[in-house]
Formats: sequence, structure tokens, C-alpha cells
Amino acid sequence: MTICLFNTLTRRKEEFVPREAGRVAMYVCGPTTYNYIHLGNARPLVFFDTVRRYFAYRNYAVTFVQNFTDVDDKIINRAREEGEDPRALADRYVNEYFHDVRELGVRPAALHPRVSGHIPEIIDLVSILMEKGKAYQVDGDVLFAVRSFAGYGKLSGRSVDDLLSGARVEIDPRKRDPLDFALWKAAKPGEPAWDSPWGKGRPGWHIECSAMSLKYLGESFDIHGGGSDLIFPHHENELAQSEAALERPFVRYWMHNGFITVNQEKMSKSLGNFFLVRDLLGRFSGEVIRFFLLSTHYRSPLDFDLDVMESCSRGLARLKNSIGLLYEALGDQVSGDGPASGDAGIELDSFRQAFETAMDDDFNTAAAVSVQFDLAHAVNASLHEHRGCRFSAGERAYLYRAGELFHTMNEVLGIFPVDDSGRIVVRQACADSDSEQLLSLLLDVREKARSRRDWATADQVRNGLKELGIILEDTPDGVRWKRQGQIERQ
Repeated sequence: MTICLFNTLTRRKEEFVPREAGRVAMYVCGPTTYNYIHLGNARPLVFFDTVRRYFAYRNYAVTFVQNFTDVDDKIINRAREEGEDPRALADRYVNEYFHDVRELGVRPAALHPRVSGHIPEIIDLVSILMEKGKAYQVDGDVLFAVRSFAGYGKLSGRSVDDLLSGARVEIDPRKRDPLDFALWKAAKPGEPAWDSPWGKGRPGWHIECSAMSLKYLGESFDIHGGGSDLIFPHHENELAQSEAALERPFVRYWMHNGFITVNQEKMSKSLGNFFLVRDLLGRFSGEVIRFFLLSTHYRSPLDFDLDVMESCSRGLARLKNSIGLLYEALGDQVSGDGPASGDAGIELDSFRQAFETAMDDDFNTAAAVSVQFDLAHAVNASLHEHRGCRFSAGERAYLYRAGELFHTMNEVLGIFPVDDSGRIVVRQACADSDSEQLLSLLLDVREKARSRRDWATADQVRNGLKELGIILEDTPDGVRWKRQGQIERQ
């Protein structure tokens, strides 16, 4: 089986053929560090972390690079507003970034280069463009001459004239063409600046990613990723300046995730309709947020809604409950020796194949998550069938291997944390004293609702607990509860 992915450059799905057999070189644009990350930032971070995990699952050696833009107009303006040094502000939000993405299960990249640490490489690349006649200097600024690169517009699929007519370009009489963009900006009072052949200044936005990706991944590396909002102008400009300098292809495959919308409108800081991950973590776990972000195919728009988040929370709780019951059934006897009985081994193979088929087909995480639920349903059915009975050696092998398969899928999707032994961490409902007290409170609320003949509220409590794996039984002696599918330990 081969991995196929959608290449933005060719606008079609292609078989993935790496530059070097068995290795993947991958660069993903990281955040501009002037604020906490929002949900729109989080989507590519979670998705490309999953892509990196799946390549590793497929036995590729992955070099994953994700940058930080720590020199930028937005950082300078925010630092000015807060009376803080721009570099100190950027450092602070880099640290906050790692706090938030750790909650989302995003693993650190192999390298996290910062713009401020790569000024010599940026200057070298700009110098090459100047020497080749692809850039020109005006008043200490260095600008890329867009029309000097014949392929400009091929990533976004538009011609230069179309881009010019549709773009909001500030009129600058110093430019040879309105689409020309800054590679190097002359220093202004109070801004970070470095010495260069063109005087003191700082990099433009686009040149930084070209310089850092080429330094760490080399020419014609495999995958460049980011959000769809980066296709133009950032990635279009990045491609143009890089190929103008290299005179050969810059990247083999370009991948872009779809927008997150709120009420069908793009989520963005400029529109003021964005949700900070830090704020969402006050209401939902990082696992739920990651689950939400992977629940839709990455190229499709994903509309944010609190009701959808609540639904994801309940769905995740059902998965956790199934895994928890599986672990409870196995107890300490977790040996997988011996074959799974009957067709059980074949069934588990079919789940693995379905999972791989989904991920091989342009990293379809939505379909992969569905396989997890199908596996949970099969495990629940097996546990229910053997409730109160001892498992045979073959049946126990089936359960053990089902647990291994949950772990394998989770290594790719990263939805659940794992403990030191590699087992998925499952916080069972009603597993500690605080949860017991909360359940007691809910049962009291339900009992009072029943006494008022408020059947809607009583049913809402019952059904909500059932979704969390808690079954209520009304008896003449009062209500009793048990975990769904509870069985005797073997």
C-alpha cells in the first residue's frame, strides 16, 4: 500500500514518492509569536503532527521542522502597545506556545528554528537573488521582482495579472511592480535591526521560511505544509524566491489544511471571531480539542460550534469507557500469547487495514477515527457477550490484541495520553471520591426532578450518564448505578 496526498501545486492527489527512500523531509510554517495561539493556528499544528506520526508508523525516518516567526511587524506593534522589548515579547509567547500545544498532544518538532537566529542565512539568500537580477534595492529595502520569475502564481493557480487585479496592494511608487514584495526592510527607530550589505534592517516575512527550510532540509525537500490562508501570498512568494535562487524545484509536495469557520465565516484575529486555545482549555480538555480538529478531513472547512465540541467530548468519553472496560477485563493478565480464537484475528486485521486505508488516502483522519469507534463497538459486544464468564485463552488474546490496536491507532492520532507502560490513560467516570460526589449530586438532582414529575430533566440526567458509561436502574429501594458492560474480573 502507498500513501497518496493532495498536492496543492498540481491540484490533484498523488502517490507520495520521497526525495530519499525511507526518509521524509517536512517543513510546516509555525506561528508569529505575538499572542497565544488560536484554534485556527491549532488545526495545522495538530494535523501535521498527525501526518508526521503516520509517516513514522509507516517506518519512514522523519525530519520535521517547524519555525517561529519572532521578528515581524505584528510583534513590534504589540510590543510597542505593551511597552515591552519585541524580543522579550516573542520569547514569552514561544514559551506559551509550547504550553498550549503540549495540552493538544502535539510533539515537539525535530527543529524549531527562529528567524532571529538565522539572519546570516537570510542575508545570503537575498544576496543570491540580487546577484541573479531577481531583486533590487530601494532606500535600504530589497524587493523581489515578481515578473522576473516566470512561474509566479503557479501555486495559487492564478496569473500575475489576475493576482494584481484581485489583490489589495498598497501603492508604493518605489516598486517596479505593485506585486513586488520585501525581502529585506530598512531599519526604523526602535525596531530590531541587523547589519547587512544594504544597511541596517530586518527580514521580510516570506524570505525567512525559504532560508530556514533550505538550511535544514536542503533543496527539493518533500513536504511543505500550512493553512490554506498561507497559499497566497506567503507560500506563493516563498516558492518564487526559492526557485528563482535555486533554479530548480523548491518543494515536491505542498499541503494545506482548510479554514476553521465560525458561523461559516473564516476564523481570524482580524475579524475578531477567533477562540484562543488557552481559553478553550478552560472548558475542554486538550484531548477533546484535538479530537474535534481531527474529526473532519483536513482539506475540508471545519465549523466551530460549542455544541459540536460538547458532542466531541461525549464521543471521546464513549471511546475512553470502552478502552477502560477492556483494560478492566484484562486486569493484570495482559499476555497476548496464542492466537485469537475463531475469526477474531481476521476481524482485528480488518480494523487495522481499514485504519491504514483511511490514512493512506490523503490522511483521512475522520475515517480513521470512525475505525476506532467500530473497534470499540466490537470490543463492547465481546465484553457484553462474556459478562460474568471466564474468557478462553483465544478470547483473551483477542482482547489483548484489540488493546494493542487501540494503542497503535492512538500513536498516530494522538487523541489519548499514555502512561509510562504505553497504556492509554483512561480516567474512568466515578473512579475517585470527587467523581463519586459529583455522581451523587446528579442522582439527587434527578430524584428531585422525578418528585416534581419533571421527566425531561430526569431523562436528560439518565441519558447523559449513559453516554459516559454509567447505567441507572430504578428499583423499589432507590436508584442503583453501574458501569456499562461491567463484568467480573478474571
